[in-house]
Amino acid sequence: MIEAGQTVVVHYRGTLNDGTVFDNSYDRGEPIIFEAGAGYVIPGFDKAILSMEVGERKTVKIPAAEAYGNYQEGLLQTIPLDAVPNSDQLPEGEFIYMQMEGADPIPCKVLKIENGEVTFDYNPRLAGEDLTFEIELISTVD
Repeated sequence: MIEAGQTVVVHYRGTLNDGTVFDNSYDRGEPIIFEAGAGYVIPGFDKAILSMEVGERKTVKIPAAEAYGNYQEGLLQTIPLDAVPNSDQLPEGEFIYMQMEGADPIPCKVLKIENGEVTFDYNPRLAGEDLTFEIELISTVD
């Protein structure tokens, strides 16, 4: 059984409830390597790894609260278009990175543009989504 602090090598395939694949390490041809139990992956994925043996494969369903969190209306921000540089180039419905002074770029979705205002959604891309992962624990690293 994997213990917290061990470095693991894992392949996975992640899907939404409708079967849409949102991430797949097999397609990239490269497994992920991370320290189990250290918070480098979503909590539900970490929890699943800590109950596995090397060579084991399993499918786990992870509720939104243990994945990217529940969707939060409080993470929406509406501001005047004229307060946004290059506002004429904002791709409505798409994710962009906002650069705040003195901070790292923050991903957000341009939710809507109307009446001279733009609404940004700072929720993670998969917030509110229950996820299913097919996980293969390939090995550990000393």
